[in-house]
Amino acid sequence: MPIRKALAYSKKKVTPYTRKSMKVKNKNYIKAVPNQKVTKFNMGNVPRYTRGEFKNFIKIYSMINVQIRDMALEAARQYLNNKLTKKLMEENYYFACKPYPHQVIRENKTFSGGSKGERVQSGMSHSFGTTMYRSAYVKVGEPIFIIGFLNKKDIEVVRDLCKSVSSKLPGKVKIIYEEVK
Repeated sequence: MPIRKALAYSKKKVTPYTRKSMKVKNKNYIKAVPNQKVTKFNMGNVPRYTRGEFKNFIKIYSMINVQIRDMALEAARQYLNNKLTKKLMEENYYFACKPYPHQVIRENKTFSGGSKGERVQSGMSHSFGTTMYRSAYVKVGEPIFIIGFLNKKDIEVVRDLCKSVSSKLPGKVKIIYEEVK
């Protein structure tokens, strides 16, 4: 089953009627929430990060309000984590995925071709659709990924990785280096 382009969902307005209430069943607009595709949010050497040993950070920020699907976040996360592990070794970096995909995206299936769709579909009488994906809303200036590393000489390596992963993310992103003193 092919997935729809992210352009179909990347509106700046919040999608209504995507609530899943655990306490009050009558307040549910959707029956089920899809599974979370992003498996890890903190990778690398997390204990070293909590102790404050990483002084160099490269952050990927969003330049526009955008809705990022969990599949895009997971693809970018896997790519960056694999490349960072190979180039810097796992004990020399910290990597975090900041947005949490909680918004549920629904899709109303349509059949194309002739008059087949008229007999199968219910038109707009039940147009809410079925739940397909999750997404995260990222506002202007919010970080998407944070990468902390030890050596200043690794700046170019990490920056090149961030540039290559920016094509997997929707919208425009900004890559900024920060040094903590």
